[in-house]
Amino acid sequence: MDTEAQPVERDRSSRPSVSEETSDTEGPEGRSRFAWVDRAADWLPGGRITLTVLVCLVFVLLVSQFVMQPFQIPSGSMEQGLRIGDRVLVNKLAYRFGAEPQRGDVVVFDGTGYFGNADYIKRVVGVGGDHVVCCDKEGRLEVNGRSVDESTFLYPGDSPSGVRFDVVVPDGSLFLLGDHRSDSSDSRDHLGSPGGGMIPVTDVIGRADWIAWPAGHWTRLTRPDVYARVPAADGAHG
Repeated sequence: MDTEAQPVERDRSSRPSVSEETSDTEGPEGRSRFAWVDRAADWLPGGRITLTVLVCLVFVLLVSQFVMQPFQIPSGSMEQGLRIGDRVLVNKLAYRFGAEPQRGDVVVFDGTGYFGNADYIKRVVGVGGDHVVCCDKEGRLEVNGRSVDESTFLYPGDSPSGVRFDVVVPDGSLFLLGDHRSDSSDSRDHLGSPGGGMIPVTDVIGRADWIAWPAGHWTRLTRPDVYARVPAADGAHG
């Protein structure tokens, strides 16, 4: 017996056209794919306009929760760079994939249990293992034996610190100061508090990357070059 399939010519008139095939198969799928949108719009007052607004709000909330969150500057502790009322955009992913805060970064952190029950914004001066001293013979901050010239961001007329200190930052912690040293409650003021004025890296919410408002003050916040010349803690403590 010949088992090979033989082509069979069918009556072309009995075959559905391409357009008919498309309308029969894709039409219902296309309609069902977006049926939930129509049902949601019918259920909501205002229809599709209300649904669009709600979707946008959910998107903004997700971005604010996990990616970029705005914070308002409540005090003058970071002047002159950050002024009262400025709104900064905080990058919440900056330290979420293995990266660590660096000296010179401006960070927002939860001060509960250390500074107070609130969120704070300060500049990172020392990271885990750093030896931070104030002040050297010229009145400058010293990190791992290297003097740091803070004149480019320190508030005009302020000294690096009116309080002398000599600390070693524990691993996994940060030593933070405000740029307006004479108007900032920071790590210097909590040396005798739990944690010794240091903030755990795990309590950092994110890095302040932009001043978003007011529009005339729109600026990207960058890490000062002076900290790049500070040696690693291992180089200071052999």
